[in-house]
Amino acid sequence: MTRSGRRDRHEEEAHLAAVSGVGKPLRRSAGIVLFRLRDGVPEVLLGHMGGPFWRRKDAGAWTIPKGGYTSDEDAVEAARREYAEEIGHPVPDGELIPLGAVLQANGKLVTAWAVEGDLDPSSARSNTFELEWPPGSGRRQTYPELDRVAWFTLAAARSSAVAAQADLFERLDETLAARQSTS
Repeated sequence: MTRSGRRDRHEEEAHLAAVSGVGKPLRRSAGIVLFRLRDGVPEVLLGHMGGPFWRRKDAGAWTIPKGGYTSDEDAVEAARREYAEEIGHPVPDGELIPLGAVLQANGKLVTAWAVEGDLDPSSARSNTFELEWPPGSGRRQTYPELDRVAWFTLAAARSSAVAAQADLFERLDETLAARQSTS
């Protein structure tokens, strides 16, 4: 949502798609797209999803740092919290650029903001989750939410990340291009 509390065009479209779907409760996530400029070329920081399901996958297995929140939580604060949990560092100071929302194939409505900053991927430390693995074994194992992070050009991010998140990278690209043309 915008700071005025109204939905932007992208979020409204995603919201309508979500609520007009199969009638499941709307699951919301909020995330941060950390970006940097390398020789004028934007790059974004993505995390590879952890756990045994994603271990040998690459395309579609990368994501922005994000996580769920409830309707009574502030989405920006949730995005900041989830970034800190999944990356192990606070969101850098700077302007949060609203990127709107996208509806992922799993039915999750992801709202994101971009912020410029830099981070050494080797310094990232993700929170963990428990999972019974293998299924039915009774053995619970602990896995990181994100097992590694890396910088991607916007083109590489579009093909590596969860498909719906490509729209976030496109919106970031458009915003940065518009800012550059006015400066």
